[in-house]
Amino acid sequence: MQKHTRYLVAGFFAFLLTACAGKPAMAQQVISGTVLDAVTEAPLASANVSIVNTALGTSTDGEGRFSLEVDALPVTLSVRFVGYIPMRIQVETGDPVTLRLQPEEILLEDLVVVGSRLDPRTVIDSPVPVDNIKAADLLATGQITFDKMLAYTVPAFNSTQQTVSDATAHFDPADLRGLGPSRTLVLVNGKRKSYSALVYINDTPGKGEVGVDMKSIPAAAIERVEVLRDGASSQYGSDAIAGVINVVLKDDVGRTDVHVFSGGTTQGDGETIGYDVNTGFALGNRGFLNLTHSFSDRKETQRAGVPCGGNADIATCDGLFGGLLGLVSSPEAQAWVRANPDLGMRVGAPNMTTADIFYNGAVQVADNTEVYGFGGLTWRKGLSYALYRTPYWIPDPHNVYHAPGTTYQGFHPTFETWVLDKTFALGVRGQARGWQFDLSDTQGSNKVDYLVDKSLNTDLGAQTPVRFDVGGYEFRNNVVNLDMSRRMDQLHVAIGSEFRTENFVANAGEDASWAGSGTQSFPGLQPQNEVDETRYNIGVYGDVGLDVNEHLLVGGALRFENYSDFGSDVSWKLNGRHRLGDMGSLRLSASTGFRAPSLHQIYLSNIQTLLSGGTVSNQGTFNNASPAIKALQIPSLKQENAFNVTAGIALQPVPGLYISVDAYMVNVDDRIVYTSSVASSDPTTAVGRIQEQFSITSLKLFTNAVNTRTQGLDLVMQYEFETSVGEWSIQLGGNVNQTEIEGQIATPAPIAAANVDIFDRKEQSRILSARPGDKIIAGVRYEAGRVRATLNNTRFGTVTWQHASDPDKDQTFSARIVTDLDAEIRVRPQIRFGISIHNLFDVYPDEIDTKGDPLTNLGGRFRYPWEVNQFGFDGTIIMGSVRVTL
Repeated sequence: MQKHTRYLVAGFFAFLLTACAGKPAMAQQVISGTVLDAVTEAPLASANVSIVNTALGTSTDGEGRFSLEVDALPVTLSVRFVGYIPMRIQVETGDPVTLRLQPEEILLEDLVVVGSRLDPRTVIDSPVPVDNIKAADLLATGQITFDKMLAYTVPAFNSTQQTVSDATAHFDPADLRGLGPSRTLVLVNGKRKSYSALVYINDTPGKGEVGVDMKSIPAAAIERVEVLRDGASSQYGSDAIAGVINVVLKDDVGRTDVHVFSGGTTQGDGETIGYDVNTGFALGNRGFLNLTHSFSDRKETQRAGVPCGGNADIATCDGLFGGLLGLVSSPEAQAWVRANPDLGMRVGAPNMTTADIFYNGAVQVADNTEVYGFGGLTWRKGLSYALYRTPYWIPDPHNVYHAPGTTYQGFHPTFETWVLDKTFALGVRGQARGWQFDLSDTQGSNKVDYLVDKSLNTDLGAQTPVRFDVGGYEFRNNVVNLDMSRRMDQLHVAIGSEFRTENFVANAGEDASWAGSGTQSFPGLQPQNEVDETRYNIGVYGDVGLDVNEHLLVGGALRFENYSDFGSDVSWKLNGRHRLGDMGSLRLSASTGFRAPSLHQIYLSNIQTLLSGGTVSNQGTFNNASPAIKALQIPSLKQENAFNVTAGIALQPVPGLYISVDAYMVNVDDRIVYTSSVASSDPTTAVGRIQEQFSITSLKLFTNAVNTRTQGLDLVMQYEFETSVGEWSIQLGGNVNQTEIEGQIATPAPIAAANVDIFDRKEQSRILSARPGDKIIAGVRYEAGRVRATLNNTRFGTVTWQHASDPDKDQTFSARIVTDLDAEIRVRPQIRFGISIHNLFDVYPDEIDTKGDPLTNLGGRFRYPWEVNQFGFDGTIIMGSVRVTL
């Protein structure tokens, strides 16, 4: 902790000095004033005040006051606030001004960009459902990472902390509408963010999927998040089957915000400390630069079960892993188990240290043209644990972990990740001959290196290391976009093109990590598993919208994509919106979509230590292009195809109240899955021959095997109002979601001949019931004077774990309500103290009921579910914070 604290303090002050030093000294005039509601004369906090044709701008404080420095007067001042008519005024002197904004007849939500390539629209006017989430809403959840903030804000979005699942525990799969991480497109400032390097191949939600590393986006850099809950492949390309998440970075200038936080769980673990700093300054009168730096360090939590339960009769205590029963019965083993009733297990959140720096900027280079850039770099180190190697399981004849004459205690391998995520974008946008244009290049990459410590390779004897470089993965992409749009009376037209290259790399571990049986807990990637594969694709699209009259909008989009490795795809979309006067609108959309198989899924191969058939053994993942499995008649991976229909209504019956209800159906054909363990005891079958050839107990692979139908309903309600005692915001959101497998699971003939279930009930549950079937978020926010408080209740519906072959051993975990409290008090205009309590009432999921099968909780090692997941099992977390505005 002392080392981390030293880094924290040094980094904090270094960045703070840089931020303060970056403030321009050229301003010579000061414009100040107050922004008021023209009807009530109430001050308008957080109104946007900017200088026209420059990047200079600021926001009003809680009293509606603002101050701006400019080079010279006169200037034209622009003032905007949601629900009010924008104002422009010429300011010729430095005297304070009072600006009164007229309320619009109907309070409109903020403009949103996603959902169409056409002009930005308000949420209520959009022909598709879009959530517009402000940074304040994310921060009010009290969560630390962006993915968890979103999970407690958007009912259709899920992300939960994983445990004892190798690198998956350090990334946490995240998805929309339970459709898996691969089918949600993530954008930053409207540009595609790179995939992570990781394929989730452990027994967790999202198994077999590839997603974006959501933990690599710092919350402190976010201005708002737009969540499009509708298929959008025809507009944005592959992956947008479930929807699109667009992260909009901050562009504030003239202020520096510093946030320091610390806390932990009420169990006394999970200690967390960190800070973030955001600052922005003008680049002369023609541009701006906003910078964010953050750091956090979180320690592990421990929520393991007690396998032996303190039972003195331990002859069968750890007979789980085949052949160990006799060993456990020995007097030495019984003595060790008595002394270690938890069998040395550590189950919980991993240790995690994260640091990042992000930027967002633009410079005006001509009257109608600006050059912009944004991006960032995130570094993350994680440490979690494998299963404890008990002394009766893995012997130590060469005295690697104990001195001769002493009692051998076994060893506990750790799994460490070093993650480096990068995003860099540069572009030019503006207007020419009536067209809005945006030309950009976005480069992204994600790299993860693995280390296994406190382990050994039994085949190397006394020469074995105890710390191993076991290899890692990299993914890079480069995306060039050209987007153009134009409004011609009632017709809106957008056209564009995208050229993208992708590169997936698998790096082998050191020789000692894979030689013989390999490293205990995670054998290293072998040279034969190394990959360096590249592909490219080009896409073109057209998007049109027609305002038929003041009430009716109709639109359509068409996109063509061509991939260098599997071919072409065409997707389309039709949508419409009918305004119900000033009350709201009806909306309807229908679209096709696609998802290209990721390079990871096509080329990944490795040997991994997993649990199968009651024993811990080495399983082989064979890539789709491997000659070794041609005998299994596995076809090459092809794209998934989807059909999406969404119908809904959005209403604003009174000022401040927003309600939307949307029903949806998403069909996904040829869905790519990661198979069950494919194994045969008959060496004459094609499966048995592969097992013998590669000395593995089973094999797995990726294949287009199932068709799914997902149906659901989304509800969003928000009501903001003022009373004599303060301002209130009431929020209610809900998602009901069900996925079914339609038709037969595609099983190649050689695998069927070996009597193997290629996608058994347990694997099916990962796409059918691993996420809550319903989720409701109800919250209230109150603000008055110096105090702000938010109380949220999130109800997580049931999840069901399915046994691989016996339905009687299935378990459904009950719905739970998690309550969060976040409060802040302003002790001075620039200083605020806050406290957040996550899971106020210390709620945990149901405990695992084995129903006679010790595999379901690994012989008692796991107390709570991990293969299906609602909200984790850390219990109550309390965090304190200080925010300073300079």
